[in-house]
Amino acid sequence: MKIIIIGAGQVGGTLAENMVGEQNDITLIDTNNQVLQDLQDRMDLQVINGHGSHPDTLKKAGAEDADMIIAVTNDDSTNMIACQIAYSLFHTPTKIARIRSSDILKYRQQLFHNQDIPVDHVIAPEQLVTRDIARLIDYPGALQVLEFAQGKVSLVAVKAYYGGLLVGHALSTIKEHIPNADTRVAAIYRNGRPIRPLGTTVIEADDEIFFIAASEHIRAVMNELQKLEAPYKRIMIAGGGNIGAGLARTLEKNHQVKLIEHSQKRAEHLASELENTVVFIGDSSDQELLIEEHIDQFDVFIAVTNDDEANIMSSLLAKRLGVRKTMVLIQRSAYIDLIDSSDIDIAISPQQATVSALLTHVRRGSIDNVYSLRRGAAEAIEIVAKGDENSSKVVGREIKSLKLPPGTTIGAIVRGNEVVIAHSNTVIMEEDHVVLFLVNKRYISHVEKLFHVDAIYF
Repeated sequence: MKIIIIGAGQVGGTLAENMVGEQNDITLIDTNNQVLQDLQDRMDLQVINGHGSHPDTLKKAGAEDADMIIAVTNDDSTNMIACQIAYSLFHTPTKIARIRSSDILKYRQQLFHNQDIPVDHVIAPEQLVTRDIARLIDYPGALQVLEFAQGKVSLVAVKAYYGGLLVGHALSTIKEHIPNADTRVAAIYRNGRPIRPLGTTVIEADDEIFFIAASEHIRAVMNELQKLEAPYKRIMIAGGGNIGAGLARTLEKNHQVKLIEHSQKRAEHLASELENTVVFIGDSSDQELLIEEHIDQFDVFIAVTNDDEANIMSSLLAKRLGVRKTMVLIQRSAYIDLIDSSDIDIAISPQQATVSALLTHVRRGSIDNVYSLRRGAAEAIEIVAKGDENSSKVVGREIKSLKLPPGTTIGAIVRGNEVVIAHSNTVIMEEDHVVLFLVNKRYISHVEKLFHVDAIYF
């Protein structure tokens, strides 16, 4: 597939890194020549120094025969104009734009059509991050919560703690512990390294476990791996930007929410817009302010300003002052390693959320969902089984007979409204939504080929 990416920032660079080597012809456009050269030195791709919304730049990048254009600069206007030019001049089949402005997004249904603004898929990072944090609030104790098949099944990452009912027991005993909730462990990371989950594998404290189950059974499974945390009730949000405002709007229906915003004008606007959120002006890293607001009585402190350092410092301070859980928005991937060994509980990466959404549209075949995990090393995907027993290598076959790539686990199948947790003798049927976990995402092309429908396959 020939793909042009406009914008070589965190998102564009990470996306290119995910797609290079997957039989894609990637061209990256940006005005910063140094960034382009650094990326070209590390990856096998073409780079063009120029404005991605200029016709001549797109032509130079090969837009005349490109399959897809992905505009992910920091400027919404540039992204939309680039898609317009790609459609009008070069008839590019698929056009994807990153749109951050909530003022534009609220009109997305009316705006984004070929006869108006020809954007086929809109990626809204702030909305994606808000969704991800809201899921973590719904499942206290989870490190990640990923939904598939319109929320029917979930893949959840948790850390196994000392005292957990399954710690010290083999995976084969899960059914005995949870007789009424079927589940499958898709992956285990021990000391940062993946280990293959077998029936004889014994769960150890501090293991990071990815398990899959029907969404209604998630809490029951979590209870076996760690002491089930009480629901979060009181939440403090630092930062009143698009993410902070969207999060407050989502959470204020069922939680007590306070929001700290340093700009008086923005704080006044949010106070008039939000219904049940208490908004106050201040610095979230001000110790006296946090003490006055009784931070030690809050369940979660969520730092989502546009300043990584401020987010990290205010969260460390809130943790020291007694808040139960901290979640931090981190833009720079280099900072993730720093906070892994700190008192911060969860780091949220808008880049990973955005790249996951983009990969859903880039992957070949009938892929409905893609989540980039473990900083891009692993992936979880939802793929629809097409064809019949003659044209498909998977339909009508038991899972144990499939030639799955190394480190790949089929965790669940959604068949209509039924969630089937995958076992070795489970048979895949046509139109099944199959949820897989890949410890090494470089095998994604193998999975795509496995599920490819071939008219002459017998």
